[in-house]
Amino acid sequence: MRRPRGEPGPRAPRPTEGATCAGPGESWSPSPNSMLRVLLSAQTSPTRLSGLLLIPPVQPCCLGPSKWGDWPLGGSPSTGHVQGLQRLLEQARSPGELLRWLGQNPTKVRAHHYPVALRRLGQLLGSRPRPPPVEQATLQDLSQLIIRNCPSFDMHTIHVCLHLAVLLGFPSDGPLVRALEQERRLRLPPKPPPPLSSLLRGGQRLEAALSCPRFLRYPRQHLISSLAETRPEELTPHVMVLLAQHLARHRLREPQLLEAIAHFLVVQENQLTSKVVQKLVLPFGRLNYLPLEQQFMPCLERILAREAGVAPLATVNILMSLCQLRCLPFRVLHFVFSPGFINYISGTPHALIVRRYLSLLDTAVELELPGYRGPRLPRRQQVPVFPQPLITDRARCKYSHKDIVAEGLRQLLGEEKYRQDLTVPPGYCTDFLLCVGSSGAVLPVRTQDPFLPYPPRSCPQGQAASSPTTRDPAQRVVLVLRERWHFCRDGRVLLGSRALRERHLGLMGYQLLPLPFEELESQRGLPQLKNYLRQKLQALGLRWGPEGG
Repeated sequence: MRRPRGEPGPRAPRPTEGATCAGPGESWSPSPNSMLRVLLSAQTSPTRLSGLLLIPPVQPCCLGPSKWGDWPLGGSPSTGHVQGLQRLLEQARSPGELLRWLGQNPTKVRAHHYPVALRRLGQLLGSRPRPPPVEQATLQDLSQLIIRNCPSFDMHTIHVCLHLAVLLGFPSDGPLVRALEQERRLRLPPKPPPPLSSLLRGGQRLEAALSCPRFLRYPRQHLISSLAETRPEELTPHVMVLLAQHLARHRLREPQLLEAIAHFLVVQENQLTSKVVQKLVLPFGRLNYLPLEQQFMPCLERILAREAGVAPLATVNILMSLCQLRCLPFRVLHFVFSPGFINYISGTPHALIVRRYLSLLDTAVELELPGYRGPRLPRRQQVPVFPQPLITDRARCKYSHKDIVAEGLRQLLGEEKYRQDLTVPPGYCTDFLLCVGSSGAVLPVRTQDPFLPYPPRSCPQGQAASSPTTRDPAQRVVLVLRERWHFCRDGRVLLGSRALRERHLGLMGYQLLPLPFEELESQRGLPQLKNYLRQKLQALGLRWGPEGG
């Protein structure tokens, strides 16, 4: 049955894996079974022809940016000549007609019309039952048109034309492919000059790799691991800082590389300032990794003693990393808690962040360093440590399980029997907090003081604190969400900040109930999650009445 003239023909099939365009730096070569060679062979069947040329349709709006939105490149909303020419090219019935539309309308032809013409040529050569005749002169004239106009093509149009020309069988050493390839090379960024020595070559290559936006967006652990084979002495501080920042940013707990950074720090101790050292030690605290390098801590103590008065913010940043590793040096604590240092930082632009870090260090001294007898941060200088959920949690809230866990607790316990995102002294934000009586009953939070005293009383850890509101010994149970991004990339080690928070909450007397992401992700729907929470709470011996809501 004949198709009406106005109807578009069947869409061309999508490309297969073999019909790919070479990338930058690769040579172009036609397929052995190229369309033109097969077409000139008398033994080729129409069935074989239809499956050889697999060219996707070319969308003009995708070939380059246009201020007119859906209008083709170079067009305007007041004229439809450019779109009209595209329709004529898409409906051409022979290669000669294609050439005629392009040659007779020079003022209407735009760059994106040439890929459309090449695609239509491929459809005509693969049409059934008999492809139209094609003359060599027609192909040469079409090639010359593209060659003359390719300097005005954008990079995407050049790549599409190269792709189509190779699929159509134009020879790789012919004028069309050579002209397009030359234009492609002209648009590539210039190559940097070769390095002066082999010593610089390794560092420059590492620096270039770590500075590449695509590499930062898609970290490759096996590539990172291979870079550890370079000796640290051959690398510059800037390159090692890039490596340390990359590991910290992407939560890559690579022992081989972390040990290399630690060794580099020890070897280059006298050449490093505290502003560089703070960036080198950042991944150790964040990734909760204490290096095996025996001189790591003595080296840091010497650097801090030398640089503490020069860069106060860098000094406190280094101490924050060491706090996460539970390796705080007493001598430096004496210095940062001294009245002179506190008065000095009070007049600096970063006074608030330094006071917050000093407040956290003071908490660590209170909870983890019973043998410390030096100065402490005055009460009037203390601020809440982390009064809000951390930035990573706020940025990934749509991936968090917090909302569904809150709904499960609401239906299981009732809204009055838990508090969400409650900040407890000295400033830790909790996910969910329950008050539990001595009999194990979950109590309404409004009838209890949800906070345990800080500093904690000198009672054994885990012993129930007395509630001043009801005089009933009560436990404070904190449900801790352990999301996927709370761990290093391997998924087994908590990040340093998370481990520090849980450690301090436990030392203050809160009973922690972790909810790992593996278990939360395995729950299918709210009914399963409620059953999971019920089992978790009952395992602690908790009791509650009928489900609320």
